[in-house]
Amino acid sequence: MKRILTCAITGNITRPDQTPFLPISPKDIAESSLEAASAGAAVVHIHVRHPEDGRPSMELKHYEEVLTRIRDKNKSLIINFTTGPGGRFVPQEDDPKAYDKGTTLCHPLKRVEHISALRPDICSLDLNTMNSGQQVVINTPGNVRKMAEVINQAKTRPELEIFDTGDLNLAIDLIKEGLINTPALFTFVMGVKYGLNTSPSTLHFITQQLPPGSQWAAFGVGRDCFPILAQAYLLGGHIRVGLEDNIYFSRGVLAKTNAELVHKGREIIELLGGELASSEEAREMLGLRSSNSVS
Repeated sequence: MKRILTCAITGNITRPDQTPFLPISPKDIAESSLEAASAGAAVVHIHVRHPEDGRPSMELKHYEEVLTRIRDKNKSLIINFTTGPGGRFVPQEDDPKAYDKGTTLCHPLKRVEHISALRPDICSLDLNTMNSGQQVVINTPGNVRKMAEVINQAKTRPELEIFDTGDLNLAIDLIKEGLINTPALFTFVMGVKYGLNTSPSTLHFITQQLPPGSQWAAFGVGRDCFPILAQAYLLGGHIRVGLEDNIYFSRGVLAKTNAELVHKGREIIELLGGELASSEEAREMLGLRSSNSVS
């Protein structure tokens, strides 16, 4: 089976001061997406940022500009918008019930406004409530259900992002309730502290818990990016690279573009005897509408 490679273009956590090569403006994010597609990515996972200072954005106009710029030049590339921003809580040191600077927690329907308006092929749906450094990410089951309903109404396919085993249990409940159609699409996030670790036995275990027929991918953060890519391939999964997850091409050497990371990921897969799926092939594999019906 060919593998689907997703490129995560800019993310929400990676900072411009960490690398000068991070795409910031909608124009830069779209161009980086098109370069990644030319290098072999079938899917691009999109966060947006405020172009004036690089801060993470939830603005509809930023998503819309990225979508329009990509579609003007490539209608087959699969677009995956995030719905992750809006779930972070930073407690005040002296009053943990009150929020501090850095909190983004908002109404769940705000987090999916761009999905309802723009109807991308795929969108991520985070199921994790977990420690994130000294902060907390909150995705309550009730809020996840509200977001899933909007995603279904938009006819967008949810990509269920799994950070720990409890997230998978929630996903299985949502499938049983009919909020997630089957076969479901899962992505395992490996190497985030206090989440799934990067041991091969961990990835093997979690994939064995999936509902029959599920499609899945895995990716590692930081230095675990390419080791997890190889593990995922060998276990039968799809793969992901990109500046959201890892800013280095090799030890101590910053990646200058997302396309560089895609090229390296493609080379590893081919050295292992594999082959990447095109966007059109990936659409068929994931049960998405063909590019002929993409506007």
